[in-house]
Amino acid sequence: MYTLYFLPGACSLAINVVLHVLEQAVELIDKQQVENFSAINPAATVPVLIEGDNTLREGAAIMLHLLDKHQSHMMPKSSCGRKRAIRDIMFANASMHPAYGRLFFIAQNIDDEKTKQAAFKVAAEATTTLWQVVEQQLTEQDFLGGDKPSAADIMLAVYSRWGANFPVEIQIGPNTRKMLEGVLEMTNFQDALAAEEAQSAV
Repeated sequence: MYTLYFLPGACSLAINVVLHVLEQAVELIDKQQVENFSAINPAATVPVLIEGDNTLREGAAIMLHLLDKHQSHMMPKSSCGRKRAIRDIMFANASMHPAYGRLFFIAQNIDDEKTKQAAFKVAAEATTTLWQVVEQQLTEQDFLGGDKPSAADIMLAVYSRWGANFPVEIQIGPNTRKMLEGVLEMTNFQDALAAEEAQSAV
């Protein structure tokens, strides 16, 4: 069994969903309920995955480890398919995640309202540009993974939920919205959400 340290609704949710897809048992621990979480991860961020004596950090690294260890459609065996899957995971983790991170930073660290709104506008436009990249990739297929949701699709669906936290418009194209809706409606996604809610309520 794995142990996953998470924060409700954070990027750790993507790991939780993928564990459900892979049919792997997982114990969830809300980092807010841990007295000294920095002892587990000095960066104080989630996700953190415990596997036996090993402590795994950083979302993309954890995702790639799980997909290499447990065979599934989310990590194709072919060289080209594998390269695309890794590229899409890294795009989600290294491009889209930081784009939303900038919005959180602005909300938490800029007090002057005029300056804040200007910063929000620039950050939202940059995030919209990234969603346009996704839209282009979905012109001929339902998901980045083809006909089934990939790990990157799941990651992007988690991030897309964060936009509601900010007073800005992030434009997402019709193909991408369809993809996101498909992921959010997955039984595994809903089960992962319910498990997080139940654990946080303890």
